[in-house]
Amino acid sequence: MKEQLDPKKLYPAPPFNTPEQIYPGTEDKMVPKADHGEDSYIGYGRFTDKKVIITGGDSGIGRAVAIAFAREGADVLISYLADAEDKDAEETAEYVRRAGRQAILMKGDITNEKQCKAIVDKAVKEFGQIDVLINNAAFHISREKIEDIPTEEWNRTFETNVNAIFYLCKAAVPHMPKGSSIINTTSVVAFDPSEDLLPYSATKSAVINFTSNLSQILLKQGKGIRVNAVAPGPVWTPLIPATKFNVETFGQNTAMERPGQPVELAPAFLFLASADASFISGAVLPVTGGRITI
Repeated sequence: MKEQLDPKKLYPAPPFNTPEQIYPGTEDKMVPKADHGEDSYIGYGRFTDKKVIITGGDSGIGRAVAIAFAREGADVLISYLADAEDKDAEETAEYVRRAGRQAILMKGDITNEKQCKAIVDKAVKEFGQIDVLINNAAFHISREKIEDIPTEEWNRTFETNVNAIFYLCKAAVPHMPKGSSIINTTSVVAFDPSEDLLPYSATKSAVINFTSNLSQILLKQGKGIRVNAVAPGPVWTPLIPATKFNVETFGQNTAMERPGQPVELAPAFLFLASADASFISGAVLPVTGGRITI
């Protein structure tokens, strides 16, 4: 991590002039480039030989989390969507391998329950168990009016952001030992909805309810698995120029007047998965640049 300075000035602030992208977007077209901790994150062996699944692990927050867990000693399965992301996925896997850890790539659409089960089955086959499941993949598209939202797009948003989490948790829980952790990515918009992201905001509220509910269920059943969520604010990832129409001012609506960088999110996931968070379950950790979540 960078030396602690004025948080407003740690990373680039808008206005941005980045090229528009086609969904799902790629890292190489981002201007400015995102920081995933490639040159800065230092690990201390806190997750030595742990086994981690990360959806949406090819780029953005997922890439930063994959790098951090690998440098902390974990093996990582990276799930990603499409051929367009092959290059990003391979780059992320290479960072994991350079850390001396095993990287597995699984390409496919997690809105399909069979794909989610295949991800879990692959992790169990290669790793033997699953210690951390990070449900990070998400979908959104900016729309100004409810009339502009196609029904298919509404359904796809829920299928990606909510249904897939259910499929993955259902498949993974039987293979997770006591002390394991599930971490879901929600969003600041669950607390402070965005005017142009109606379906996305609704799904992220659902993720919070799912997180708290599943947490209670698994603990009361004696599974010993903690379930928590991270709520990012605006974060500079390929999804933004691929789906948002107000990219030039992206992140300006935070108290820090800039978007977060993926590297700034990774420590939240590490903390919630760690022994330091042993008494935390059903919680949401905001990493929002000062946007309010109460």
